[in-house]
Amino acid sequence: MKNLLLLHGALGHSDIFRPYEKELSKHFNIHTLLFSGHGNTELPENAISIEKYTEEIKNYLEKEELKDVCIFGHSMGGYAALCCALRYPERISSIMTLGTKFDWTEEQALKESKMLDPEAILLKIPKYAEQLENQHGAKWKQLLPAIAGMMIAIGKNPPLNENNLWAITIPVQIMTGDKDSMVSIEESISVYRSIPNAKLAILPDTKHPMEKVRPNLLFDLMKDFWNLS
Repeated sequence: MKNLLLLHGALGHSDIFRPYEKELSKHFNIHTLLFSGHGNTELPENAISIEKYTEEIKNYLEKEELKDVCIFGHSMGGYAALCCALRYPERISSIMTLGTKFDWTEEQALKESKMLDPEAILLKIPKYAEQLENQHGAKWKQLLPAIAGMMIAIGKNPPLNENNLWAITIPVQIMTGDKDSMVSIEESISVYRSIPNAKLAILPDTKHPMEKVRPNLLFDLMKDFWNLS
């Protein structure tokens, strides 16, 4: 049986994949990874970066002795997976990304990062603050500015760009929801056209959060991409 690694997004948690694990385990050995600073993992002392998360994927694949791995990455998880495929292609056989933002500029990153103010979230979106505390514990207030810092670093120097995407030669499927307010269909099309062996899927009536994605819709796309019967 092939191995499938499920990667959550920034401020997400591997728990979001629970609704999928039973069905997917009929076809794959399922693996999940918590990026550092998320869940019960410690915040790194020397800042969070997409390069660090890329290394964490590589280290997990090596530790578990996984080869020929399929990866599904939501949001930042998809970005880190593609970075890993670019730097360490030998262990990854294919990648599906969903709701992954590629069009990072410094201005865009600053705009996004301003939304990650813990006090503002406590005041304006208390339910989201409660969810973050449940998932990441009291350190969620430190996790937000750390993620904001990572976004700004990506905006200044995006590690995935049209100059290197062509070097990702494994099969990739880029997916975004048509109601995703963070990721545009245009940037998804642009990346799909830059990766030689890529496919594209636009999910109807679908927003950015993983919890808003209809499992049956995503299962059908996974079955088609990975030729699951």
